[in-house]
Amino acid sequence: MKKQIVTLTLILGCIGLSFQSSETQSLAIGDTAPLSDYKMASTLGGKISLEELKSDNGLLVVFSCNTCPFVVGGRDFAGWEKDYNAIHKMASDAMIGAVLVNSNEAKRKDGDHMKDMKSRAKEQGYTMPYVLDKDHQLADAFGAKTTPHVYLFDKNMKLVYMGAIDNQWNPAASARENHLPDAIQALVSGEEINKNTTAPKGCSIKRKS
Repeated sequence: MKKQIVTLTLILGCIGLSFQSSETQSLAIGDTAPLSDYKMASTLGGKISLEELKSDNGLLVVFSCNTCPFVVGGRDFAGWEKDYNAIHKMASDAMIGAVLVNSNEAKRKDGDHMKDMKSRAKEQGYTMPYVLDKDHQLADAFGAKTTPHVYLFDKNMKLVYMGAIDNQWNPAASARENHLPDAIQALVSGEEINKNTTAPKGCSIKRKS
């Protein structure tokens, strides 16, 4: 019970949650990735687009940030950031490109500036490219709501999975559900993705007013 209360505190502590962005219309399964040629500044220097990041079997887009406890970790949840490199390796081994996207335009002066992104990527040893989505253009086109919020596209850049990475944030879960890893495995195996949409969990993307 105590753990559940702490988890609730963590969730409410993320200033604005996913339901506060409910007016944002998300992509639907089968949709083509929008703004695939939109160039975004990378922590590695230069600018890059989704089309350039796509690999033979598709692309994984993870909306992330430097400031949300669901990403960086909190009191009783270690955050999903610790899994990013393993997710990248899984995607890379499956010949799927991957990218982290920071769309928190309203927090550029409070932890989500490019200089902060570069420091975070270096400190955490990110292996995925980490890009800045200026004025949350990509997030708006996707209808992305939370950090993290993941979108998996096939080789034709058609959406095949979107939502959460897994259910490890939930202390009440009876068993772990590896939503994204299972979707990646099904995609490369040519199998149907049993659960192609799950509810994203995290802090709301901080859009400008």
